[in-house]
Amino acid sequence: MEAFLKDLKQSLRMFAQSPAFTLAAVAALTLGIGANTAIFSVVNAVLLKPVAMPDPDRIVVFINTSQRGPGGPAASPAKFAHYRQQTDIVENVSAFNTGVMNYTGGNFPEQLKSGRVSADFLKLVGAPFLRGRNFTAEEDLPQGPKAAVISRSLWETRFNADPNVIGKSISLGSEPYTIVGVLDRFDFREFGPTPQVWTLFQFDPNSADQGHYFQVLARLKPGVTVQQAYSRMQASAKNYREKFPKAIGPNAGFGVLKIQDSLVRGDVKSSLFVYLGAVAFVLLIACANVANLLLVRATGRRREIAIRAAIGGSRGRIIRQLLTESIVLSLAGGILGLFVGWAGIRALLSINTAGLPRVGAAGDMVGLDWRVVGFTVGIALVTGIVFGLIPALQSSKTDLTTTLKESSGRSGTGFRQNKVRSVLVVVEVALALVLLIGSALLIRTAMALGHVDPGFDTHNVLTLKMSLKGQQFEKAEAVEQIVRNGVERLKTIPGVVEASATCCVPLQGGYGLPFRIVGRPLAADSQGPFHGGGGWMTVSPGYFEVFKIPIKKGRFFNERDTGTATPVVIINEAMAKQYWPKADPLADKLVIGKGVMREFAAETDRQIIGIVADIKSNGLDSDPQPQMWIPQAQVPDLANALNVSLTPVSWIVRTQVPPQSLSNAIQQSLRESTGLPVTDVESMDSIVSTSVSRQRFNMWVMSVFGGCALLLAAIGIYGLMAYSVEQRTQEIGIRMALGAQAAQVRSMVVTQGMGLAMVGIVVGLAGAFALARFITAFLFGVTTKDPMVFTGVPLVLAVVALVAVWLPARRASRVDPLIALRAE
Repeated sequence: MEAFLKDLKQSLRMFAQSPAFTLAAVAALTLGIGANTAIFSVVNAVLLKPVAMPDPDRIVVFINTSQRGPGGPAASPAKFAHYRQQTDIVENVSAFNTGVMNYTGGNFPEQLKSGRVSADFLKLVGAPFLRGRNFTAEEDLPQGPKAAVISRSLWETRFNADPNVIGKSISLGSEPYTIVGVLDRFDFREFGPTPQVWTLFQFDPNSADQGHYFQVLARLKPGVTVQQAYSRMQASAKNYREKFPKAIGPNAGFGVLKIQDSLVRGDVKSSLFVYLGAVAFVLLIACANVANLLLVRATGRRREIAIRAAIGGSRGRIIRQLLTESIVLSLAGGILGLFVGWAGIRALLSINTAGLPRVGAAGDMVGLDWRVVGFTVGIALVTGIVFGLIPALQSSKTDLTTTLKESSGRSGTGFRQNKVRSVLVVVEVALALVLLIGSALLIRTAMALGHVDPGFDTHNVLTLKMSLKGQQFEKAEAVEQIVRNGVERLKTIPGVVEASATCCVPLQGGYGLPFRIVGRPLAADSQGPFHGGGGWMTVSPGYFEVFKIPIKKGRFFNERDTGTATPVVIINEAMAKQYWPKADPLADKLVIGKGVMREFAAETDRQIIGIVADIKSNGLDSDPQPQMWIPQAQVPDLANALNVSLTPVSWIVRTQVPPQSLSNAIQQSLRESTGLPVTDVESMDSIVSTSVSRQRFNMWVMSVFGGCALLLAAIGIYGLMAYSVEQRTQEIGIRMALGAQAAQVRSMVVTQGMGLAMVGIVVGLAGAFALARFITAFLFGVTTKDPMVFTGVPLVLAVVALVAVWLPARRASRVDPLIALRAE
């Protein structure tokens, strides 16, 4: 311990005597370690941190499976009943979804974040009760009493922390619910906004409903593994298929995933691994830079080290001292990098979370815990040992006799005497090129997405959401009436061009349903009683006009398409081309959803009245899929009741002026015409921007790392060449004394420096081709061998290297031969 403290004091003294060296080394390490800390803090939040539930490794989510493997977690009431029967492998089987409800008990209606669950859900997730109790099984039966559990924040703000709140009524969607419990602080952010009020699904245990609109969790029974549960669920699909022959295909089934695995999709993991690889490159470049600095410093200390060896210092003792110095440097960079990295990633996530799960709004779930701190300390120690070992080993080999005989003239030192430093520079350039090409490909992807035509006009369109949960809106006619009233009021606002309402705004999700073409026989290899499936959306007249979606054939919906009129449907070009390649769709009728969901039991034949242009409703980087639109007034009442219970109605308004300037007037008009609150006011331009947030995030992260790598590589090349010129002052003086011209000296230095840079570029190109293949899934509108990227980026790096080499070369060409020859 005493020896370590002595080495530490010596190290600190040495660094204080060389402030320029210390600042340069610590800055490089802060950059490298900080970048790694930033990305690891996201990896920790998304992949490593346990889900905030009791014994989370035993909690699973039920999923659908197919020939392609595990699928999504969407479940139906019929599947929920089936899952609850698997009592030999799971317990506390619980359904849930989240949304909003209108709180109508105050002076003004307002929207509350809500959760709908089955009776065991709050017990399963370990929600703590401050007052009252959990739901009972009897309350969760159809036609059971309407019970509610509220959050602590709602209890404190709306009920003034009333100790007698249990048993009181709360009005939700104009219906009275009895408060049976108050939750203490409960973090549900991993699944979305934490609900302020919880209510029950009240499913029929014998339901045949195949509508998928919630998820199901359960706890594995003691002794049952996830793999065993998965196999048992796969086997149980046979019984389900026998009971509901039309519900799932012959190759479809069920499975389970750990709750944490279900929260993180495969593309998210791929993104995080790419980030980790990128920051590892940045750290390696920073280490190479610091190693070069230490080699330079060790060269200047050769006499000191030789004298230490002469007076009895062992090689191990000298290596220990030099390693102590490098570790102190890395720990200093690690401490600074910890806070710089954390602050940097929080700043980036506050602007764009890229849709990453488990990071919270504006990245507020990404923090510093023992994993992040331990990772940073560990990587600082490893980095200190790795980048300090080469200089320490090389410096400890110093020969006393040779060193003491050396004059301070350094006429023999060139690249052959600096092989290690030259190799480090080549590595820096190669890694920098790999990162720069990766970031350039992602920049090209973001640019390509920015030029994609979504098929609809996003400018000057405002969207707003309104919850219509409640018995008064269960019939389609009631929803259509409130929409008609709202649209009429909106059109009276100066500057409003058109208005409508829909269940689903493009790029924000939607529904999918199967359909049959009336009168067309099914194919021999058909796996069900349907010809196909497609997106399904409810809209009101004016929807296509708001978005300026052109009609290709037929007509749009109008005010005459009421609930008593002939049922109609509009399809897109993609659907027309796929199912009517040589026929006229307007001559046919569709039956949508009937036979799959009880909510569509009343569905009748719908005449196809129009074909509209394709829009990229599922994402700018995806091809248009078959899509169907039906008038809101003609939605079957049971389907409408389910629809409004799941999804707030979305108002869409086209304006002549920037929509934000009319936002207040539009909101006020809707509140006055409907008596209900509106939320999530957002322009369509903003929604489009959000839809490509992951690609932009990828671009920015890789661009930052690529820029850091370019800067560090340039510094590395400059440092090597500047040191080489300094070491070769006598040699250059002799050359010039013998007649060498300044231009020849300058050319010699530039050639040697650019030789290293070109070797690094060649090596880097090989690595870049490999990286491009790895990130293919992240690219859009650009090939993995894009000629612009693979020629432009090396040229840019070569120019930067040339500038870094030119400055020392220019200094070398100005060496005075007389001064150089007189120097010792």
